[in-house]
Amino acid sequence: MEAPDRPDDHLDAELWLLLGHGVHDSPVARLLRRVFAEQFGPRFAAVHTFQLLLGVSGGRLTLHDLAGRAVRPPRVACVRLPVTTLTNDREITLLRHLQAMGTEVLNPIEAVLACANKFWQLQQLALAGLPVPDTRTYTDARLDEALAAGVPEPCVVKSVRGQGGSRVFLAPDAALLADLQGSLRPDVPYLFQRYVRHSHGRDLRVIVVDGRAVAAAVRTSADGGLKSNVALGGAVDPCPGRYPEGEELAVRAAKEIGLVIAGVDLLFEADGTFTVCEVNANVSWGERMPEVAPALVAACAARLARPSGS
Repeated sequence: MEAPDRPDDHLDAELWLLLGHGVHDSPVARLLRRVFAEQFGPRFAAVHTFQLLLGVSGGRLTLHDLAGRAVRPPRVACVRLPVTTLTNDREITLLRHLQAMGTEVLNPIEAVLACANKFWQLQQLALAGLPVPDTRTYTDARLDEALAAGVPEPCVVKSVRGQGGSRVFLAPDAALLADLQGSLRPDVPYLFQRYVRHSHGRDLRVIVVDGRAVAAAVRTSADGGLKSNVALGGAVDPCPGRYPEGEELAVRAAKEIGLVIAGVDLLFEADGTFTVCEVNANVSWGERMPEVAPALVAACAARLARPSGS
């Protein structure tokens, strides 16, 4: 496998853009590298997870680069990690290490974990009283047994892990879903959710930074299908301020999950209200949402401006 381009060498920078495997050359990563470098200069470094070695020496946590040189942890780390391959043994271990050494991680570990599992976030949102789709899932029951116990009809089926609309489809009834079950990968459970018909093929994406809705857009599927993800060809109609109730709900959802930076996807209900579809910790955006990068710069600058250790 060809190694990605080497990032900046000055790992002792105060601000890191910490990039996981597979996201180093994404459009968002390239944009943030440019704007952070322009804004923060030598105080900033783009760092790949593969560059770092973790340790314990003399009862203290240590951090080194691949040449064995000691690395001072940054004050702030803005994290871009691939959600679908996130593991406790790799990326989460690194975030725990940095956080324990005093780094303010954006987003916090527990929030990232909640977003990595679509049912974990539903648990938190429901307990907080926020509207979410009626959902069933299972632990280690056989899939046919879970289906036989009853699912919504029609039923939106989602893997508890997925990104960009992958492993999501609409089953018109339980019988068809039972026929398809042999095609579903058994590595993780699935969610069976109420189909919000009024929102078919569209949703409201709100990007929240530091408790404020900084961008919003209606996303619409390209082919009339269920999924409106831009990665699948969906159209984007920026609409900041058009749906204030939706933006307020998105801010509440991000707060309940514990995210500093969040992409919140809302479904349109027939009565004019919204339901939270899901909350994303590794949110992406395009050039039609120019407000997002400056908001991230401001969030990082505010944290760097605080006295060390505060």
